[in-house]
Amino acid sequence: MKEERVAICPGSFDPVTLGHLDIIRRSCKLFDKVIVAVLDNPEKKTAFTAEERMDMLHRCTLNLPQVEIDSFHGLLAEYARQKQAVAVVRGLRALSDFEYEFQMSLTNRNLNPNLETIFFNTQAENMFLSSSVVKQIAVFGGDISKCVPQCIMQDINDRIYAGGNKHE
Repeated sequence: MKEERVAICPGSFDPVTLGHLDIIRRSCKLFDKVIVAVLDNPEKKTAFTAEERMDMLHRCTLNLPQVEIDSFHGLLAEYARQKQAVAVVRGLRALSDFEYEFQMSLTNRNLNPNLETIFFNTQAENMFLSSSVVKQIAVFGGDISKCVPQCIMQDINDRIYAGGNKHE
């Protein structure tokens, strides 16, 4: 029996963007199972709780049956070992992303020699896109419809534009 190839797409996903979804969809073409892992770092200020981010990811990936949504804290290399993942998938927008991601991939490989890192170049239309950019646009009531999936747009606008309580 063929062993299942598992990949992890880690991130804060605060909130999930169309760029994130593009990387997740492309990962599904290469792996049997893709675990989208929300980093739950209590030290990091986020607009949405880990549970809320997981819920948004669930709604955004309903049409991707091999996707599993999870959260983790601690070392990615150890989480990958627990999940028996063979790869970490990361998206790259610019050269500046590569420096950081390359360093992280070497660190993860040092901690877990069986773990590969695969980089996807982002699509041209998503090169500017990040969760921070989405939040900045939303704060000022700008149109985020070309940045995030329709199914979560209201969540983002309600939390960020309407001045809802930020998760501390």
